Amino acid sequence: MFVIIGMIVVLGSVIGGYVGNGGEIGVLIQPFEWIIILGAAIGSFIIGNPKDVVLGLGKAMGTMIKGSRFDKAAYVELLSMLYSVFKLAKTKGDLALESHVEKPDESPLFQRFPKFSADHHTREFLCDYLRLLTLGTNNAHEVESIIDAEIEAHHHHISLIANAITTMSDAMPALGIVAAVLGVIHTMGSITEPPEVLGHLIGAALCGTFMGVLLSYGFFAPFGRILDLIYKTESEYLNCIKACLLAHMMGYAPQVSVEFGRKTLAHHVRPSFAELEEVVTNLPPD
Repeated sequence: MFVIIGMIVVLGSVIGGYVGNGGEIGVLIQPFEWIIILGAAIGSFIIGNPKDVVLGLGKAMGTMIKGSRFDKAAYVELLSMLYSVFKLAKTKGDLALESHVEKPDESPLFQRFPKFSADHHTREFLCDYLRLLTLGTNNAHEVESIIDAEIEAHHHHISLIANAITTMSDAMPALGIVAAVLGVIHTMGSITEPPEVLGHLIGAALCGTFMGVLLSYGFFAPFGRILDLIYKTESEYLNCIKACLLAHMMGYAPQVSVEFGRKTLAHHVRPSFAELEEVVTNLPPD
């Protein structure tokens, strides 16, 4: 929502300032300049990125508009779910988790937490490490290094799209110059035309530079920035799981283990100790 509001503010400010100063809006409508700039930008994006990044652009735009899904409610649910998992492991042993991690889609424990269950990647991330517990893994330091490597690899992969959009934004001003130069070439071929015709052609050529700069700094650079921030929230979500898992492996009680994870959260998504305690106290029995 804020992305759309921001886009409206950018366009409203630029176009409104131009028209308010007496400019004619029709001069800015140069479809062939848009084709040159956007077409070349899309082409360079396809050339410079692997297939999965190119195909993931549409999904990334949807993610950008919707924003991060990891809000305070999502973290409360996550910590409540981890509390239930650790409580089950403490009371019945780690082997009691085996049926849940082998078939998470059918697990009544996970089904009580719909947002977490719907996130396939995060669910698999957790189940993989719970499976290690059922197999007898108990060295928290070794597991921590593996988790860190997996989170880093995952973040690197998903951030490729944000980096590609940022790179494309860097190219926009230069592509605007390309469009402007082509417009000047066209103008020079019409040098014998009257001044009003030449003025229109020169104005159209300069629109290329204008469009390139506007698209770069007004849209695509912010697109890349907000996507990068959204993808970082996914890594923060996984890091919260990591902190809780490691605390559980070191033998802490379920309440203490989820507190380790809670303390890693940013203030705007972190539930208070009392809020979390009230939620986990009122969880239904396993």
